[in-house]
Amino acid sequence: MTDHEHYMRIALEEAERGAAEGNAAVGSILVEADTVVARGRNLVTSTSDPTAHAETVALRNAGVQLGHIDFSKLTLYTTFEPCPMCCGAILASGAHTLVMGARHDLTQSRWGAYSVEKLLELTDRTTQLTLVTGVLVQACRDVRDLETT
Repeated sequence: MTDHEHYMRIALEEAERGAAEGNAAVGSILVEADTVVARGRNLVTSTSDPTAHAETVALRNAGVQLGHIDFSKLTLYTTFEPCPMCCGAILASGAHTLVMGARHDLTQSRWGAYSVEKLLELTDRTTQLTLVTGVLVQACRDVRDLETT
């Protein structure tokens, strides 16, 4: 198992927790070196907060945990492709790497033809954020199915 798979499995645990609480089944973690510094799961429904996506929750928790907002040494793992809001927050945080599991089905996406890569190109940030895709894609898709069962 690669390090990316190890950390994505931790993010999957968060996604499962979110689903069990009645939220979308998305989980995220932030890692520095070999240490998980923050976790987040989607809390939109349980908190009535439309901004409480897994990625933003993890970023908020990281700021509290670290006591600063310089995330340039952090890698964010997320089980599902971040929406435009979350991608903007990830860029604002300065995280250096984003590792993603599953992606939006473009035929059913509420964001149209959006992708992280397109947002990076649009904002001229392709060199700011290292993007790793395709990590445990099926497991990340499977956990998303929890919200419909």
